[in-house]
Amino acid sequence: MRSLNQFVDATTGVIYVHSSPAALCPHVEWALTSILDACANLRWTAQPAAVGTLRATCDWMGPVGTGARLAAAMRAWPLLHFEVTEDPSDGVDGERFSHVPELGLWRGNTSASGDVVIGEMQLRALMEKGRDGFAAAVEHALGTAWDDALEPYRSGGEGAEVTWLRRDVG
Repeated sequence: MRSLNQFVDATTGVIYVHSSPAALCPHVEWALTSILDACANLRWTAQPAAVGTLRATCDWMGPVGTGARLAAAMRAWPLLHFEVTEDPSDGVDGERFSHVPELGLWRGNTSASGDVVIGEMQLRALMEKGRDGFAAAVEHALGTAWDDALEPYRSGGEGAEVTWLRRDVG
């Protein structure tokens, strides 16, 4: 029998720190430790797409909404290139947050397959921009500029070790 509460208490996601100056790495770990209530001892490796910077990837588990908290904390360091995903779960959309220093922070809802989803009301607002502004507005809603800027860093992610962080939910 299904619980009366259709929403789940916990979800999972991934943090991709695509590029960080070495001096910021301990600060990133402290922020993740604080939010996830789990020791974030990331495995930092060189980022070939930005010589002199480091990268790390970490899977996480925590309460729904943790992805937004992680992205907000990491946004405090404008030099970071990062992405945070939160997986969709029963009754809750997934989310992806992307940060590029030149562009700032972008957020989008995601489907079970990781595709960015544009909702009905958001699509109606985009249509109000008229033909001239529609394509640009859709590109922004999809996070295209962020994807384009992060793609060289993602390719450099091959070989990066993944750390698992879990926050107990209950």
